[in-house]
Amino acid sequence: MTTREEKSELSPAALTAVRRRLEEREALLSPFAARGSTSRGRKRPEPPSPLRTEYQVDRDRILHTKAFRRLKHKTQVFIAPQQDHFVTRMTHTLEVAEVARTIARALNLNEDLAEAAALGHDIGHGPFGHAGEEALAELLPDGFRHNYQSVRVLDQLENGGQGLNLTFEVLDAVEKSSKAREDILAEGWGVPVTLEGQIVKIADAVAYLNHDIDDALRAGIITEEDLPPAAWELGRNHRERLDTLIADIVAASWDATGARTDVRPQIRFSPRVHALANDLREFMFRRVYLYDATRREAERGKRIVQFLFAYFVEHPEAISPGFSLPDDPVERRAADYISGMTDRYAIRLARELGCPEALEWNV
Repeated sequence: MTTREEKSELSPAALTAVRRRLEEREALLSPFAARGSTSRGRKRPEPPSPLRTEYQVDRDRILHTKAFRRLKHKTQVFIAPQQDHFVTRMTHTLEVAEVARTIARALNLNEDLAEAAALGHDIGHGPFGHAGEEALAELLPDGFRHNYQSVRVLDQLENGGQGLNLTFEVLDAVEKSSKAREDILAEGWGVPVTLEGQIVKIADAVAYLNHDIDDALRAGIITEEDLPPAAWELGRNHRERLDTLIADIVAASWDATGARTDVRPQIRFSPRVHALANDLREFMFRRVYLYDATRREAERGKRIVQFLFAYFVEHPEAISPGFSLPDDPVERRAADYISGMTDRYAIRLARELGCPEALEWNV
């Protein structure tokens, strides 16, 4: 009979075997896949986990942050929705992670890296979605971008100001996940160094295009009859459109599997589906994202952010510890604190401080 002491003695070897088995599985991935064993590493060296690869460690660290938990009450499109079924920043993030894992798995790339970057890609979004981002960008001398803020949260602000010490590849994918309006895959912030990072960028667009249509229909902003021909060419409903877009990405990006090693693969749509996705995205900008009622609500959120920023610059002692770095300029500290707020908390706090726009909001 094995004693507790004998089990303890066997444990280190068993744990080493787990790590070795995981890395052997990574070795079977496409020659173009990222591997934890060949990562560019972390800023601060640390012992490897006996039970997880490097990217699995990163995924778990992001998942357990306070910043990730707050995504459940942050805006995707509709601010502080009262109904239960509107998409929030967290449900969007989870959908991006699932789409990214599906694509990575199909192309024999590293699912763990794709999932980790997907979970962290929007963690720097402030309250009120892109309206809050616009407000902070106008207020800060150096501007504000949610993808850069996501890296800042993960690399500097979380863990008591020490950051999570994530791998280079995850932070790179998070930083370059954002897109400009002119194209669904516009490279305004650079191309991720890994194919898995490219997957997160495209998975983000696939996820929000589809769930934002559902939310706009639910809110009564559009009807199914309003949808452009591009939507119907991609599919008759949410599921069919997702299937079409994901299958097209896999087919168009097949070189990433290593089927050919004489090319430099990239993650992309076919030309036809790329054009359809851009048409549908432009429709969403015109009819939903820039819709008068949506913009009016966004402008109220923007004014709340401006009000809070002015208050905290004047009263830096009111900035809660743990949400900014104490040696930073007060404007940076105020922006870090506000960007970490949920919609509901920002509204409640602004109401307590006498902000007129917040007094009108029922949350």
